[in-house]
Amino acid sequence: MRKALLAIAAVVVLAIGFALAQPGDDEDTQPTAEPVATTDQPDTVETQTAPTATAPAAAPEPAATLIRVRAGAPVGGVKNIEVEKGDRIRFTVSSDQSDEVHVHGYDLEKPVAPEAPARFSFTADADGIFEVELHGSDAQIASLEVQP
Repeated sequence: MRKALLAIAAVVVLAIGFALAQPGDDEDTQPTAEPVATTDQPDTVETQTAPTATAPAAAPEPAATLIRVRAGAPVGGVKNIEVEKGDRIRFTVSSDQSDEVHVHGYDLEKPVAPEAPARFSFTADADGIFEVELHGSDAQIASLEVQP
């Protein structure tokens, strides 16, 4: 009789603990194993799956667009880069000649050379359509479109 009462008390305590540990509807859950006593066999413990809260995953960083420049012109034509305002803009320019890459509207400039690509990473805080060009050849190599 004493074992039966202890088993029932253990089930009640675990049930209350489980109810208190339940995450809210707005949280992600992942199952984990917790021991729970059964009432039909007081000396045994079964493993049952119970949800637990997890932190939301961080948004992945967008992949960088690669722009290749040969003989002062973009290989494959002018690249279109489309993002929404507030997004992270990432692109890399490689070139077979030394030059300077300029992002209009953001007034960003970086040198580019055969062994030294220009890497850009910045927040799209101005909406509109902006040219990315090479200063030496005045060639447009990309069009940056930032949606509001």
